Amino acid sequence: MTPDAIPLVLVAAVGRNGVIGGEGTLPWRLPSDLRRFKARTMGKPLLMGRKTFASIGRPLPGRETIVLTRDPGFAPPGIYVVGDLAAALELAQARARAMGAKEIIVAGGGDLYAQTIGLAQRLDVTEIDLEPAGDAFFPFVDPALWRETLREPHPAGPGDDASFTVVAHERR
Repeated sequence: MTPDAIPLVLVAAVGRNGVIGGEGTLPWRLPSDLRRFKARTMGKPLLMGRKTFASIGRPLPGRETIVLTRDPGFAPPGIYVVGDLAAALELAQARARAMGAKEIIVAGGGDLYAQTIGLAQRLDVTEIDLEPAGDAFFPFVDPALWRETLREPHPAGPGDDASFTVVAHERR
């Protein structure tokens, strides 16, 4: 990324075992963290994979959605669709500038997190106090590459399946 590039931030909710999803859905119910995700991502471009978009089912209001997919026939209304990571990142930079956003959010899934963790400047990880079964995982956060800058525990709120801790990391 160029020095004037808008920072890339990976935002994820992760079980203690690294699971972020299973069979196209979140393996927990955490309305408290979903509200935090909305506040954290509002007014910013969201970059996500096709399966993550399918699990949400629609563009999220107040954000611009960029979906990375190899499926040339995938074209839901109200989103940008791109076929390769370089094009997705270029479009995300352009959309962030047009929106006046200070960062670009990578919102999943596991494959896209793995492809972008080496390019990201920050990680915003909600560590869920569960170990669910799943088939999608967040990549290992190497402490040699990432410095923890925030650790904020949250008790389970109304409707939450578990307590969680918000952990922020910055690239060393």
